[in-house]
Amino acid sequence: MIELKGITKTYQLGKEDVHVLRNVNVSIENGEFVAIMGPSGSGKSTLMNIIGCLDQATTGEYWLSGQNISGYSEDELARVRNTSIGFVFQQFQLLPRLVAWKNVELPMIYAGVSKKERQFRSEEALKKVGLEDRMSHLPNALSGGQKQRVAIARSIVTQPQLILADEPTGALDSITSVAIMEQFRKLNEEGVTIVVVTHEAEIAEYASRTIFVRDGEILPATLIERGED
Repeated sequence: MIELKGITKTYQLGKEDVHVLRNVNVSIENGEFVAIMGPSGSGKSTLMNIIGCLDQATTGEYWLSGQNISGYSEDELARVRNTSIGFVFQQFQLLPRLVAWKNVELPMIYAGVSKKERQFRSEEALKKVGLEDRMSHLPNALSGGQKQRVAIARSIVTQPQLILADEPTGALDSITSVAIMEQFRKLNEEGVTIVVVTHEAEIAEYASRTIFVRDGEILPATLIERGED
């Protein structure tokens, strides 16, 4: 599903080039549950942004579902994001003046789905994450875990192939974190590809495979097995 080949990302800071990613090669199969781990400044968030079409690599190729999207325009990348990828963020990213189901419908507005269909699909997505009794609540009337479940409902409402979650439990207590990760596990069992960026080993344990990033490079499995990360 995802194939990154020779990906680099370089920023220019004054006259100096800052190399954030260096020759990254990653493959993620359809239906996998993968965690990306690394210390602050390792490049894991930049890697996530490239996978999510929120940023583009400086060099290298990005293949998504058999399509080389490396040279896509901003409009083409936006279309990929809206149709193929769902996003879940640490701070929920809910609009405070919109009730739960209206927050969930937002990706479908951009996709041109009819109002009646948007409401139906939003309510179905909220039911799927166990919030059928909170559909008309504003975010300030929801707990942290409920807000994150609204965000998960929003991420699945367009039926994407891939969900990217960036520190999805970072603002939650440990008990709520378990409930959220179980929600991701359930979605994965239904066939959705899940990629989670986290710095917590307990969260990474939910994944079937962990990719470790350090200094902009993917650590070889042999180093990880020897405990040299």
